[in-house]
Amino acid sequence: MTTIKIEEIKKTDIAGLFTICFNGEDTTEFQKFIEKFKEDATRKNDLSVILTAINRMLNASGFLERYFRPEGKMGDHVVALPIERTMMRLYCLRMSDSVLIVGNGGLKSTKTYDEDESLNGYVITLQKLDKLLAQAVKNGLVTIEETTITGIDQTEFDL
Repeated sequence: MTTIKIEEIKKTDIAGLFTICFNGEDTTEFQKFIEKFKEDATRKNDLSVILTAINRMLNASGFLERYFRPEGKMGDHVVALPIERTMMRLYCLRMSDSVLIVGNGGLKSTKTYDEDESLNGYVITLQKLDKLLAQAVKNGLVTIEETTITGIDQTEFDL
């Protein structure tokens, strides 16, 4: 069984950005995503588009639904950036207009994410976390309000 924690990346008056980190690892999933593409000359622009969009949402608009591509299954919170015509995807849990949990992602070279083992793994991880997070909220262990997720410092999720 794998254990993960949710960590805060940045919080503004408008929104809060979070990511996940697997137990025993020093690098978060969002950091892994950035590291994968930051030195890739052909993908640097795509990465910049995603990071600029996240920064704009954090500081100006919030994580509005229209900025994301629906992914996952009906009823879960799994979404992807960007919605533009690029093959790079960053998979996220959009919890509200002001709370986003970013995961990992990659280049989508198949028609659907579930045809690619890596991308499918990222989405499945977020789908499992989404269910566990909903249960933690229901049980009162975690609260998602305004721009923050309270209780995550004491909560680990067993995937």
